[in-house]
Amino acid sequence: MTVGLLLRHLVRRGTLRVIDPAGKTRVYSGAPGPTVTIRLHDRQIKRQLLFNPRLMLGEAYMDGRLTLEDGASLYDLLDFLGTNISLAPKTVLTPLYNGFGRAFRGLQQWNPAGRARRNVAHHYDLSDALYDIFLDRDRQYSCAYFTAPDQTIEQAQANKKRHIAAKLMLKPGQRVLDIGSGWGGLALYLAKECDVDVTGLTLSVEQHRVAERRAAAAGLSSRVRFKLLDYRQERAQYDRIVSVGMFEHVGVPQYPAFFNRVNSLLTEDGVALLHAIGRSDGAASTNPWIRKYIFPGGYSPALSEVLPVVERTGLWVTDIEILRLHYAETLRAWRTRFMAERERVKALYDERFCRMWEFYLAGSEIAFRYQGHMVWQMQMARRVDTVPLTRDYMFDWERSHQAPAAAEAGRAA
Repeated sequence: MTVGLLLRHLVRRGTLRVIDPAGKTRVYSGAPGPTVTIRLHDRQIKRQLLFNPRLMLGEAYMDGRLTLEDGASLYDLLDFLGTNISLAPKTVLTPLYNGFGRAFRGLQQWNPAGRARRNVAHHYDLSDALYDIFLDRDRQYSCAYFTAPDQTIEQAQANKKRHIAAKLMLKPGQRVLDIGSGWGGLALYLAKECDVDVTGLTLSVEQHRVAERRAAAAGLSSRVRFKLLDYRQERAQYDRIVSVGMFEHVGVPQYPAFFNRVNSLLTEDGVALLHAIGRSDGAASTNPWIRKYIFPGGYSPALSEVLPVVERTGLWVTDIEILRLHYAETLRAWRTRFMAERERVKALYDERFCRMWEFYLAGSEIAFRYQGHMVWQMQMARRVDTVPLTRDYMFDWERSHQAPAAAEAGRAA
């Protein structure tokens, strides 16, 4: 098998032009579609791409060993590849590439407390200025919720917080635990909007510092506090538990510990809501480039891997919602902001970092558009009768709180 043979098999729509280090151009075409031209700058890339394409494509782009020609962008290339991979039939190479990764995923996702803290620091303890460049002002670093096609990222993130609050069925004075509280935006929203007491847990030193500062500036330090603490070390009980964008860092071997901890921390009539990235095609492994450069120890599970563990804890799964393309649109908004301020990022780090982050944002968007990634929200309770029999209460709460959320979005714009 050669790269040329692989590309002839892969390209079903559009045209891929490949310029080798000697300047020779090879063309691979399928049905009418877009044309993308890439240039390879050394002789080793072909062999590396053949044997480990999921890792080496990103590395080659980061290092400048693979570049785009004729005005094409990295997103154009990844969109081209994503489209064609979705059209190609499964081959003998599919289990070879995917199965190799799955064989070691238990070790890759083994996240005891010390390792989990180091993994979090790798990504979330980067410069504050970086996240200010592409996130909304509230720094919601998870899937937004677009209720209309023309909404800004600020509006969609306000929608997300309101959507989550509706599912938590909050009452004034209740105690809420936010596992993986980030920069504190959701905790502050719940305290202000729902008059509850919130404790946030994070392993990121930088996020903890910012979140505490924000709570003090908002005059909410008496009702919102943040701990630099692993979820496995928390012991208090809470009426409500929420976790947004943190479960992807837990790892399959730790799922029993996670859900048993949620069960033990909830009051008898408590409700928990888990918001996480998942995959629609069953158990797999994390893309090796993402695991190496962006989220070490991370994994986005299929629901078929999660539900059996929840069942064994005795928790009731009272609602599941699948958000399909919301994260693709979120990532597009982040990527647009990032690219508009690319020179600022380069001043913070360097060109290689810019290429790495561009590949992360573009590649993640492609995963949600073509590769079966989605977001799921799972509501859980200890008792079968805790949550109303119909979902009307969610919609009623969201409608009654639309004005405050819209005002918040306007302030953040």
